[in-house]
Amino acid sequence: MQMEFFPSRTLTWYLARLFVTRIFAVLLMLVLVLQVLDLLGESGDILAYPGNGQAQLFYYVTLRIPQLIARFLPYSVLLATIITLATLNQNSEVISMKAAGLSAHQVLAPLILAALVISVGSFAFNERVVTRASAMLDAWQGVKYGPIPKDSAARANLYLADGRDLMMAGSLDGSGNEIVLHNVTFYRRDDNGIITEMLRAENAPFANPGWRFENPVLFDVAKTTTSRLASVVVAPGITPAKITISKVDADSQNIFELSRSIEAMKVAGRRTSELEAAWWHKISGPFASVLMPLLGAVTAFGLARSGQLLIRAVIGMALGFAYFVLDNAALAMGNFGGYPPLIAAWAPFMLFALIGETVLIRTEE
Repeated sequence: MQMEFFPSRTLTWYLARLFVTRIFAVLLMLVLVLQVLDLLGESGDILAYPGNGQAQLFYYVTLRIPQLIARFLPYSVLLATIITLATLNQNSEVISMKAAGLSAHQVLAPLILAALVISVGSFAFNERVVTRASAMLDAWQGVKYGPIPKDSAARANLYLADGRDLMMAGSLDGSGNEIVLHNVTFYRRDDNGIITEMLRAENAPFANPGWRFENPVLFDVAKTTTSRLASVVVAPGITPAKITISKVDADSQNIFELSRSIEAMKVAGRRTSELEAAWWHKISGPFASVLMPLLGAVTAFGLARSGQLLIRAVIGMALGFAYFVLDNAALAMGNFGGYPPLIAAWAPFMLFALIGETVLIRTEE
């Protein structure tokens, strides 16, 4: 009985290389197909803005592809696991390795190691590339694919309340006391919640306190009249700090920025369970790839040597997709407080790790 966790160096390199090439091949296929379908749905909106053309379509693709890679990499690892193990099984290579004295864990070890390396790379890619692309795409979509925001951290479609009154902004620039809101609308309401006045301006810098509407258009609801004002300051209760925590997008912030946002919301007395679950999922999500070789192992190591390779491949695929379904369900439960954030992010991972290991041990070891 061999005590080494890995097989020989040559066999480890062979299995890992076989596995990794199939991962990138499947990922490339998925991203190309999904990007084409996504572009077909969005191209009309992009080209609807005057002046947009091929350059803007290409820019959209560069922002969307990182999101697709991050989302579908674990699926690619699952499919690559099934393809790799099915090929090895069909060519009797698994039988040869077992006959040479290798255990099932030793056969899977190179695949798990390769998946671990890919998971670490995926985590770094998500934090460095995907978050920035998501923030930029959200800001661009917020201005209806108009002029591209200069600030990659810019946010769009802000809805803020100052007592009974409401203020909406299409986008913002700057930070702290230098924040400037764009495409701003302010609704003044009475005690019954009925809108009495509406102010609309292109820009509204922070006036400390309040926001200075420059050359706004005032619509008086009772008089049904419209007038142009030189300048007016409104919403003194809305501060830059309140704007900062009003709309925190976990997908657009890296793990350090999200930690600061969570702390700021806690200080303000805001509920943070959704963001905390997203924080933990930033770690557990990429590392889902490590599970895929274990869940897909049934393709190579069946419950019975019946030769029904297709059935075993379907079982492996079903286990993998069941994990993704439960992972999304647990994350949704964590978002509204049904599960603690840590449990919501890691419980599906631990559960399916135990399921995969149990099946492998009881059937092969």
